[in-house]
Amino acid sequence: MGSETDRPLLAVLKGERRDPPPVWLMRQAGRYLPEYRALRATKGGFLELCYDPEAAAEVTLQPIRRFGFDGAILFSDILVIPHALGQDLSFTAGEGPRLSPPLKDMPLERLQRATERLQPIYETVRRVAAALPPETTFLGFAGSPWTVATYMVAGEGSKDQAETRKLAYLEPERFGAIIDAIATLTVEYLAGQIAAGVHAVQLFDSWAGTLSPEQFARWVIEPNARILRELRARCPGTPIIGFPKGAGGKLAAYAEGTGVDAIGIDETVDPRWANAVLPEGLPVQGNLDPLALLAGGETLERAVKGIRAAFAGRPHVFNLGHGITPEVPVAHVEQLLEWVKAR
Repeated sequence: MGSETDRPLLAVLKGERRDPPPVWLMRQAGRYLPEYRALRATKGGFLELCYDPEAAAEVTLQPIRRFGFDGAILFSDILVIPHALGQDLSFTAGEGPRLSPPLKDMPLERLQRATERLQPIYETVRRVAAALPPETTFLGFAGSPWTVATYMVAGEGSKDQAETRKLAYLEPERFGAIIDAIATLTVEYLAGQIAAGVHAVQLFDSWAGTLSPEQFARWVIEPNARILRELRARCPGTPIIGFPKGAGGKLAAYAEGTGVDAIGIDETVDPRWANAVLPEGLPVQGNLDPLALLAGGETLERAVKGIRAAFAGRPHVFNLGHGITPEVPVAHVEQLLEWVKAR
């Protein structure tokens, strides 16, 4: 095993500036890779793949073998938490995830916790940790309570999270109980990943951008701050990245209110503005538009250079502003790495 100074990404998450910056990509283990598509064809459904430690470990390692990214992200899904809280989970081709029963229709108390469903994921972590190169940082993750709750309440994804936002306004005590249950299990889940071998973790808040400032403070900042406090008490020294997609002008409030060790920013944020308003020295992750990666060529090169220049004075992890799209050619990822790593 290498020390943290041997792992550029881990060093940056702990506040060290590196030039060139370390790089990993959200959804780097996925459908744009032919080796992933080949394995998926033999394993059936997405959820079956997530809960198969041998296969999930292989998927996690595939982009490391091909590209040598500085970070490996655990192959799993944010919805394993509601599954472990007792909702039934399925993925339907062309329609996305389904959780039943939706919590808009029933009390949380009627769910029966099934945390044994998380055990295969810890086994995946152990397998990956044993196989990674010593210089590669291993990243675990979970969904943040607000985003996970939007699926639990509605029973599926939605464009505006209206059902969940309505419940939060009309029945804040009931909704708060859902958020608390998610936060409690998330601490346990992330601590389990850390014990099994990850070096850092990321909290994904994919739907943070749909909330008003007051609701954002209550349902995004407060529960994430709680998770950080409790996880640090259990796992001191493990960096925690917060990724509040769509937070925009609320990014500084999120960084200060949660106390994250690093903050991910999406592609809609001007990196020069983010560099100016975020706390000095806070590591930043991001924020290439996934469609610029799809475009490739001069568009990609210009975008990479602009992001690198904007964050040249602070610890920076190069990444996308959201997940890589399935249509991205492998050659464009190779181009990206060449320009990110250019001195």
